[in-house]
Amino acid sequence: MKSTVEGSMVAERFDDGEKDKKKRRRSNRRNKQNPPSSSGLVTEVNEAIGVSVECSGKNGTSTQSSGSFSNSLKQQGVIVFPSNEQELSKAPSVESISMPVMSLHDQGVHEGGIVSKPFSEPIGCLGSSTTYKKNDSSPYNQIGLSGQRNFFSPHWPVEAVEKALERGDVFKAVFRVNAHNKLEAYCKIDGVPTDILIGGAPAQNRAVEGDMVAIKLDPLPLWTKMKGPNVTNNNTAVLEGCSNLVEDNVVGDNNGEGNRSCPAQSKGESYPCLEKRYIYENNTTQGLPNHLSLIGLTGCDNNDDLHYDASASLKINSRSGQSEVMNAVEKLCLLVNSFPSKRPTGRVIAVIERSPRRECIIGHLNVKQWVFFRDTNKKDARKNKNLVSENEYIHLRPIDPKFPNIILLVRELPESIAKRLKSGDGAIEMDLVAAQIDDWFEESPFPEGHILHIFGRGSEIQPQLDAILFQNAICTSEFSPEALSCLPHVPWELPLKELQNRTDLRNLCIFTIDPSTATDLDDALSIEKLPNGNYRVGIHITDASYFVLPDTALDREAKFRSTSVYMLQKKLPMLPALISENIGSLNPGVDRLAFSMLLDLNVDGDVVDRWIGRTVIRSCCKLSYEHAQDIIDRDFDLESSTFLEDDYPKVHGHFDWSDVITSLKSLYEISKVLKYKRFTGGALRLDNPKIVILFDENGIPYDSTFSEQKESNFLIEEYMLLANTTAAEVICKAYPDVALLRRHPEPNMKKLREFTAFCQKHGLNLDTSSSGHIHWSLEKIKKKLKDDPVLYDIFISYATRPMQLASYFCSGDFKDNEHEWGHYALAVPLYTHFTSPLRRYPDIVVHRTLLATIEAEELYLKQVGKEVGAKKRCFTGTNFDKKAAESVEGMEALSAAALKHRVPSAETLAVIAAHCNERKLASRNVKDACERLYIWFLLKQQKVILSEARILGLGPKFMSIYIQKLAVERRIYYDEVDGLTAEWLEATSTLVLSISPNKRASRRGGANKWRSLSESVLLACPYDLKVTTDNSKQNDAMEVDAILSNMDKQHISQSAIEPAFFPLTVHLFSTIPVALHAVGGDDGPLDFGVRLYMSSYFV
Repeated sequence: MKSTVEGSMVAERFDDGEKDKKKRRRSNRRNKQNPPSSSGLVTEVNEAIGVSVECSGKNGTSTQSSGSFSNSLKQQGVIVFPSNEQELSKAPSVESISMPVMSLHDQGVHEGGIVSKPFSEPIGCLGSSTTYKKNDSSPYNQIGLSGQRNFFSPHWPVEAVEKALERGDVFKAVFRVNAHNKLEAYCKIDGVPTDILIGGAPAQNRAVEGDMVAIKLDPLPLWTKMKGPNVTNNNTAVLEGCSNLVEDNVVGDNNGEGNRSCPAQSKGESYPCLEKRYIYENNTTQGLPNHLSLIGLTGCDNNDDLHYDASASLKINSRSGQSEVMNAVEKLCLLVNSFPSKRPTGRVIAVIERSPRRECIIGHLNVKQWVFFRDTNKKDARKNKNLVSENEYIHLRPIDPKFPNIILLVRELPESIAKRLKSGDGAIEMDLVAAQIDDWFEESPFPEGHILHIFGRGSEIQPQLDAILFQNAICTSEFSPEALSCLPHVPWELPLKELQNRTDLRNLCIFTIDPSTATDLDDALSIEKLPNGNYRVGIHITDASYFVLPDTALDREAKFRSTSVYMLQKKLPMLPALISENIGSLNPGVDRLAFSMLLDLNVDGDVVDRWIGRTVIRSCCKLSYEHAQDIIDRDFDLESSTFLEDDYPKVHGHFDWSDVITSLKSLYEISKVLKYKRFTGGALRLDNPKIVILFDENGIPYDSTFSEQKESNFLIEEYMLLANTTAAEVICKAYPDVALLRRHPEPNMKKLREFTAFCQKHGLNLDTSSSGHIHWSLEKIKKKLKDDPVLYDIFISYATRPMQLASYFCSGDFKDNEHEWGHYALAVPLYTHFTSPLRRYPDIVVHRTLLATIEAEELYLKQVGKEVGAKKRCFTGTNFDKKAAESVEGMEALSAAALKHRVPSAETLAVIAAHCNERKLASRNVKDACERLYIWFLLKQQKVILSEARILGLGPKFMSIYIQKLAVERRIYYDEVDGLTAEWLEATSTLVLSISPNKRASRRGGANKWRSLSESVLLACPYDLKVTTDNSKQNDAMEVDAILSNMDKQHISQSAIEPAFFPLTVHLFSTIPVALHAVGGDDGPLDFGVRLYMSSYFV
């Protein structure tokens, strides 16, 4: 059962507190004045804003705090507000483990954060006037629930926020919500090593996941305690570089972060703990600098800059007052590093830019709640009919736990929904709907919104797919007539002009290697052995920029889509099929336009010379990865023609299979040299297990397996990385201010230290001094765990968590911070995307910049009277001529070429980069969500799937397990389960689970709060292998064979999962059998339920 912490957050603890609680409970039972609907809604509102029911008086108002403690706080400079303005908070249970833990009772692995819930700020403007007005039309005002107070403080006006940002009194950051506890959010301030905790709804002040907010930090004494292996009590520890400690706060990356153990609770498990916390506010002083001056600290050097373009609802000039802002960041960085045991806390004082996620939130209508309140308020409705007709509302419950419930006025519902509600159609609650947040007023605990779209039943695949695409703003419409008018006429033939102006490479043995189902072939390879012993490797990329001209309708649509979206069984292309699958795809046996790199490599894998330009090619063969791997693995007799298989593709032109095999084997040998060189140079590779869903001929999933990376995959990867790195080097040197690059920042250092501690606790050494050292450390761990590949997969899964996302950026935006340009995992200073222009718009931009560089080189050499030759490639060769580029002739040539090929300006390129980052992340979310959907549907179809699992964490209440079948983590709770006894031996970190048929719940608050046995255990009777869905009182049982009849028989025979027996004794990393089943769909978000698969004679 989810653990909760009981108790009130009052300023002073009375000795007879328990007696007061009992009196209040008796008083509430006697009190019949409040109608049930109002009482229930108050409870709901209290839970939404974090108010503890046990700390509430009548009608949900907070109890008053003692004045003595308030006075002591005032003496410390902390303003304590009147007690009737304070809101008490209750921390919900946290459902995830933020880091790998060996034992849940060991707090050394968990990192800091407190589930702290601040009191509300005083009603008013925080010392300045406000433009917000009370919303008298709010449903909560009309039904009298808001009373005389607001739930939230007013947001600061624009002018006040601007001035505070310039002074460094407040900071700008993206608001990220903990998916396992929405009352716990974090904000990342650039240059600060630790995220700022925004605890409780009042402090979050109506901010929503993804908002750009202005936050004001609490004073140092109110910061919460940090937990984790990186915590030290030595305040004189050496300060780490502020710019080196960067935390990633992407959606879903702070799972369970901030949990803290409550000292008053058992040491066996981590609990969210309540703390006394008060809001500090004094706009006439600068809180942070004053704290620094009090402790005698001085600033540290930090050259980090703030890079964010606020262009939405609230315009903030981030450049003005930059020195003051950076001075404040440096001081905050120093303060955080000086007190590593403290987690900074703060509160939202304004929303600078609203998150796009506000515009589309998917969820279910809470029809049952609406019906209950409607029925219980019939008497009031008769007295005041306008009250109900005008302000009756229904809640939307988002499937994403990061978002709050949304109030939807019934009078504004779509007609189709309103009719179904009036007719009493309860099935509407099972439909997925999309809503938009319109506004969130101070006097309302929930935002108001309206419905955008209705998808259908949540348990069906198509409505779920539609909702996934809608939520991520994926363009699903056909290409516009204007865009299609930009396409060439068919049948298309190679223009004679292009053949004359391009280098003809049709005499080379060129072939493609792609997945067997691929239709958009955008890269091909060739190889020649030179007389000097070097090899000339050709990397040929389709010339999509020839068909997608700048500033055309097709270009605008490709830019808007930004990337192709893959949905396992369907692809939404970035470019029309005529280009992506026909004239732009490097199909075999036909002439195609390409952008080629001819790289001369020596035996050590060094590029000693190169040529880059537009070409005409003709692929002779389309190989799949399986074909390529078969050729790599086999020894062929090239003199014989009997080695060919029937399923091998046709070889076109004047080439035969001996040419293809010889070329492929040579490319493979060189790729091994390149790979070794890359990893010895510091590259890092983390291969997480990847699930592959298997579909039948009707498109129905029937099983899952893991994908396997083969040598043929690595072969292609090496040459694509080489081409991308080469393109980045060329365009960055030629156009240092307008190059579209891709950067990968250093890992989250806090999480990396936690992973290091996790490894050390189990006798595994991990050197995190560089990406290369991490790679070789993991290779050693792999050898040490060669007999336990599942455990190694678990370690790799944990190793990926500190890693941040790579992103596109304009080089001009980081001109003063070139040390941030590099790619951490690849260990290269410059990187970009060049090799996939059919499915990524950034590649098209890079192609245009490369074309401008090539043309500028030709223009310059013509102006200075030199011919273009192998030794005169001043801009695209291996030796860049900086003097030529900075000469008058060189700058004129580069400027003219950039204008001709429409190379974007720095401002425009920054916008393109941001948009492409957002679209790439959305595409990734769609792919992941589709994968989860099909796995969920697979579980739903098969009812139960058996799998082995490894125990990652143990405690007296639950275990954390890694499910090998799905490569995911889940929890199994065994505390307060009817018929189950858990004995936790803390000394040896051992858990013993026993069946107790006669055990019955006897918990204060009612037995219905206990879990049934079926929630945690799937029982199989050893006599006849019948699985019961509940304890011994359950009469109907389903046979295992019947449950598993829909499962793939071959998988069953291979898995051979046998149930475990009670009593069950387990330790850390023990292997246990589990049963998986689908959860949600019609009544909530999709999820995977997991239970112990057990057998007992006491069934």
